[in-house]
Amino acid sequence: MAKCECYFINGTQQVRFVQRFVYNRQQFMHFDSDVGVFVGDTPYGEILARHCRHNYKLFSSFSVERRVPPSVSISLVPSSSQPGPGRLLCSVMDFYPAPVQVRWFQDGQELPEHVVATDVVPNGDWTYQVLVMLEIPPRHGVTYSCQVEHVSLEHPLSRHWEMPPDTVRSKILVGVGGFVLGLVFLALGLGFYLREKSS
Repeated sequence: MAKCECYFINGTQQVRFVQRFVYNRQQFMHFDSDVGVFVGDTPYGEILARHCRHNYKLFSSFSVERRVPPSVSISLVPSSSQPGPGRLLCSVMDFYPAPVQVRWFQDGQELPEHVVATDVVPNGDWTYQVLVMLEIPPRHGVTYSCQVEHVSLEHPLSRHWEMPPDTVRSKILVGVGGFVLGLVFLALGLGFYLREKSS
C-alpha cells in the first residue's frame, strides 16, 4: 500500500511531498521531497529504493525541473453588481510549477487593495492558471499593468492596458465636425453664387 502526504508551508510557497510504502503494517520504503531520494526502511525496501532512485532521475526532469512560462492577457469584463465600464481581469494561463505572484499597478503605483484572485487551478495537463481581478473601475487617461512573477521567467512579465477612447463621444464629435464643415461649404457656395449672380 502506498500513502501520499502533502505538507504546505507558508501557504503554497513551499510544499513537502512524502510517500510511504507499507506492507503488512510495516513501512519498507519512503520518499521525502525534502531529501529528494527514495529511502529503504527495511533490507527489501533498500533494494527497491535503489531501483526507484534510478527512475526518479528520469522522472524529475519532467516533474521537478520542468518550467513553463505563463501567457498573460488583460480584458475588460462587465460587472453585474457595480456600475461603471466594468472591471479589469488579468488572465495568467498555462504555467508550471504552480507558485506564481500577480500584482496590479496603476500608472506605475502598485494597487495592493481592491484585488481579488481565484485559487491557482490545475488545467489537467501539468499546467496551471489563475485569474486576478482589479475591483475598481478603470478610468480614462490611466495606464493599468498586470505584473507576473514566476520561476520560469528571468524578469517579471507585464501587460499594460488603457481605456479606449469613448466611441459614442467620438461619433458625436465627428458628426458635429461634419455638420459644421457642411455649413462652411454651404456658406462659401452661397457666397460665390450670389457674387456671380450680381456681376
